[in-house]
Amino acid sequence: MRPLLRFAAAHVPAPKHKETPLYVLCTAGMRLLPQRQQAAILEDLVQNIPLEFDFLFSKSHAEVISGKQEGVYAWIGINFVLGRFDHEDEEAAVVTVALGDQAESLVRKRTVGILDMGAFSSPLLAEFNLGCDVQHSGHVYRVYVNTFLGFGGNFARQRYEELVLNQTHAHSRLHGQQTGLSAETPFLDPCLPVGLEDTVTRGERTLHMRGRGDWQACAKLLQPLLGGAPIDFSNSEFYGFSEFFYCTEDVLRLGGYYNAPTFTAAAQEYCSQRWEVLTKRFRGGLYSSHADEHRVKYQCFKSAWMYQVLHQGFHFPPDYPSLRTAQLVYDREVQWTLGAILYKTRFLPLR
Repeated sequence: MRPLLRFAAAHVPAPKHKETPLYVLCTAGMRLLPQRQQAAILEDLVQNIPLEFDFLFSKSHAEVISGKQEGVYAWIGINFVLGRFDHEDEEAAVVTVALGDQAESLVRKRTVGILDMGAFSSPLLAEFNLGCDVQHSGHVYRVYVNTFLGFGGNFARQRYEELVLNQTHAHSRLHGQQTGLSAETPFLDPCLPVGLEDTVTRGERTLHMRGRGDWQACAKLLQPLLGGAPIDFSNSEFYGFSEFFYCTEDVLRLGGYYNAPTFTAAAQEYCSQRWEVLTKRFRGGLYSSHADEHRVKYQCFKSAWMYQVLHQGFHFPPDYPSLRTAQLVYDREVQWTLGAILYKTRFLPLR
């Protein structure tokens, strides 16, 4: 923590330290620890930070936040950067909302929804006030937040490999076949590039795979791994971050507004290429600087997974026009931390 706090101390004018609130919010790594260890770490911070730094900091400023809170903060951050909490703008799309027991409905700017597939439980409807005090209800928002565990691209690949391993071994036993049991008789994986050889080991069992690069067949195999979520798509707009962006941009170069037919055609073309062609393109610098060999190897799988999550899991219509994938918004990287600080300081007096 010390390097982070020193950075803050160097950039906030020294006379202002005593009136500058400091918040320590902990996410996934801390959530994995037992409660006792979490409490011990927080207690350590609460006791020791004030010994070296004189920011406005107390026990209530240090906490482990839930994945749902993280989702709400990310939503606040992106909508703030996009100016969706501003009041005046003749051009902007608007929505009519009814708030609590108020008789009159409110017309205000339409906010955007966000999709994030990182390490991607019960849904949460969060209601909060972003106005400058409790009486100002023009900025009361209700946000639906849900996390779907196991929906991240890498974890989905693990689930898929286990599914194939179990099915192949069961099939081989029943029919006396050797499919997948050796490199000579590999399972032909439609989700890997043509000719790429790979092995999956779980305990005592090993599955030998060879890519056959069939995107449609891959998408079909992934359907059993999907859940679902109800979304009303009328008068809506969404941004997709992390894996949604990497999957469209790093190799396919289609980041930005998402078009399902264009994406499908590009993904199918990529999947159908031989592994040596893809590695040659990669070494020739044809892909984004973000792309690494892991991305090149699993792009076929991940593009089929992303497509299925969007259209079979979340039920985005194939012709939905208002989804864009992004890493930066107005050249700024938008993190949940921006939303957290806006939320935590919303009632502070402005001078």
